[in-house]
Amino acid sequence: MTAAPDAAAPLIDIGINLAHDSYDLDREAVIARARAAGVVQMMITGATLPGSRRAVELAHTHPRRLFATAGVHPHHASELDADTLSELAALARDPLVVAVGECGLDYFRDFSPRPAQQQAFHRQLELATRIGKPVFLHQRDAHDDFIAILREHASSWRGVAHCFTGTAAQLQAYLQIGLAIGITGWVCDERRGAHLSALMPEIPAERLLLETDGPYLLPRDLRPKPASRRNEPAYLPHIAGVVARARGETLASLAHSSTASARALFGLPPP
Repeated sequence: MTAAPDAAAPLIDIGINLAHDSYDLDREAVIARARAAGVVQMMITGATLPGSRRAVELAHTHPRRLFATAGVHPHHASELDADTLSELAALARDPLVVAVGECGLDYFRDFSPRPAQQQAFHRQLELATRIGKPVFLHQRDAHDDFIAILREHASSWRGVAHCFTGTAAQLQAYLQIGLAIGITGWVCDERRGAHLSALMPEIPAERLLLETDGPYLLPRDLRPKPASRRNEPAYLPHIAGVVARARGETLASLAHSSTASARALFGLPPP
């Protein structure tokens, strides 16, 4: 297990799919391991209406340590009818829901038709504006439409590009429109994420957030390798260490800035 960062600079995992069934047998142990590793707060991702309900339920079991997002992922955009949107809006007003999403566009899979994805994205940006909460954003192979829709809602939203894996040009476009940037263990993957290391110094400290996206994206360079392929928040210090080295700063410095940035964007109280 990666050593915990300095206690004065704890970490926040802004994206963990803790409601996923892979955690059903040991969810409390996962939470305990995260805390032991220095991850003091976590945001549970909601990607469907039922999943968002479950995320909120889990957040209420550990108030001030667990928080939730509430949204409909572009894969499920076709499910966001008027009734679902109304229920989602009520759920998103829960005090422990700190962002609307995961929402956005995904043209890689196209599990929902692109017009349905675009409509769902507009609706969730409008919801976030109405209730005054940031957005937790997903984009894959849809950069131009994603940026265009965000610009349509310019000045009415704030949020994070979850699990950024894009190019230097895409990063600059995101920064230009005011997005924070979420970095996952993708940066630890020498096959797909090597290009990200060079981009880490380009992200202002106040815009750089850290996440595991567990149970997905287990860092490939963990040593020893976990017996399970499941990712979990206890590995966030490892990801933070990789990012800190790429930026030429200490782990304590990165932990301090990323934690402060997460609390500022999402309005998180101290644990």
